[in-house]
Amino acid sequence: MRHHAPRSDLSTHTVENQSEPLVGVNWYSHDAMLKDALARNGAQAHADRLSSMGAEIGSDSVQDLARMANENPPQFKPFDRYGHRIDEVEFHPAYHALMELGLGHGVSSAAWTEKQAPHSLHAALLMLMGTADAGVCCPQSMTYASVPALKNANWTGPWVQGVTSGRYDPRFLPPEDKVGLTLGMAMTEKQGGSDVRANATTAESRDGDVVTLTGHKWFCSAPMSDGFLTLAYEGAGDDAQLSCFLVPRWTPDGERNTIEIQRLKDKLGDRSNASSEIEYKEAWARRVGEPGRGVRTIIEMVNHTRLDCLAGSAGLIRNGAAYAVWHADRRSAFQRRLIDQPLMREVLGELSMEAEAAIALAFRVAESFDKAESDPHEAALARLLTPIAKYWICKRAPYLTYEAMEAHGGAGYVEEHPLPRMFRQSPLNAIWEGSGNVIALDVLRALSRDAAARDALAAELAPAFGRHPALDARLNALTTMASGGIGEADARRFAEWSATALTASALIRAGLTPAADAYIGRRIAENPTSLGAGEAAIDHDWLIRRARLGG
Repeated sequence: MRHHAPRSDLSTHTVENQSEPLVGVNWYSHDAMLKDALARNGAQAHADRLSSMGAEIGSDSVQDLARMANENPPQFKPFDRYGHRIDEVEFHPAYHALMELGLGHGVSSAAWTEKQAPHSLHAALLMLMGTADAGVCCPQSMTYASVPALKNANWTGPWVQGVTSGRYDPRFLPPEDKVGLTLGMAMTEKQGGSDVRANATTAESRDGDVVTLTGHKWFCSAPMSDGFLTLAYEGAGDDAQLSCFLVPRWTPDGERNTIEIQRLKDKLGDRSNASSEIEYKEAWARRVGEPGRGVRTIIEMVNHTRLDCLAGSAGLIRNGAAYAVWHADRRSAFQRRLIDQPLMREVLGELSMEAEAAIALAFRVAESFDKAESDPHEAALARLLTPIAKYWICKRAPYLTYEAMEAHGGAGYVEEHPLPRMFRQSPLNAIWEGSGNVIALDVLRALSRDAAARDALAAELAPAFGRHPALDARLNALTTMASGGIGEADARRFAEWSATALTASALIRAGLTPAADAYIGRRIAENPTSLGAGEAAIDHDWLIRRARLGG
């Protein structure tokens, strides 16, 4: 944040050659990359809404809220002062203010209440929210993604209405007494991790689709959500079926459900948000979807949270580039501004290229979500493009965030700067909703089982042929791999090669010629280990100008 009239003439030195905080900018209206991506996807109608949020996100007050929410992490309150079990989590007021900001602007609801480019709008809102604080994006993302899963049951109408209300209600009350709801998920167990079929939680039938659940969930994010989608086995022995259930924090008769929080996780990043271990002790729950179709039901939620993973990481990369260029414009070393130093221009040009590439690929995925309902080709493309983009963009984020930090030197390493918080956050999306191996193997499964997705991928890449010999070689190699069968040991190679080819295709499709040429040269024709170590010519001026907020 900025401070009014700080002293610069001190008794031992004069404070000079320091860049001011990056505040007071509009993170939408001043961002050429984001504005152009929304325009390409036909979301111009949402410009005023996005500009309003962009101005708030760039303000001193919101940046200060993010700092306070992370400096004051949530606290677990298992009992009240009289010894009653309450299983509540107490948050700093800054957290609630950030939740109100995001939900009020429609991070969770807009995709389901708007008709024009709804998921592109959602992705942009999520990126803006992440610019302030990525921690609160977790419950907002899960609330957004819960809607397709909830629609698998005919009794969930009030829940859908609550999670799409666009209002934040932090009160811990039964859902019928609240003006807005949030939903989380509780899938992971100790013995299984990503292998949810190894789950041990059981469901005992009570009345129709109503059950009681018993079991332990190792990761339950946002435990103060109004309910959780979870998986459990119903039936016994060989007849047991893995089904999906909604577990509310309150039972229909107004009693606290027997969901006991065991502890909060002490995480590397995402510190403003609470993640927990919970136990269901004959907790009241109701089935969502058909018996034994739990994975099929919940996968719709997972696909949407994967969109948020890749969009959130693309936002981190883009923000890192913006911070680095902002600093280099205002800092001098060895008698020249950093922005004018040839080697720094190499690094910043390539960092800006990576930001442009991540945004282009992320919004190509969002576009496929927008069109999936009416266009079978786009629906098929989304099934394969989503895990590919999630794999690549999320894996790029930690390294590129680090490079943005290094561009600042020591000033970017201290906790007063947002970059350390961004860096701690950067590995999360590559781990959440399927780590690298899980995602790469999901790509292979989709490729082998889904002929429509294979055809959609080929059609998406076809226009990129003839642009550069190295890109042609990459595309031909992908065709050969896809037609000849890919072994599990080659899954990461295929995911990476297809991701870089699809990124080049997205940049070409978007008409971002300098970025496309730079990306093909530096990521496909070459692949240097670090930024600024490539040989291919790139248009530094154009790339850096695109990363500079305000142009």
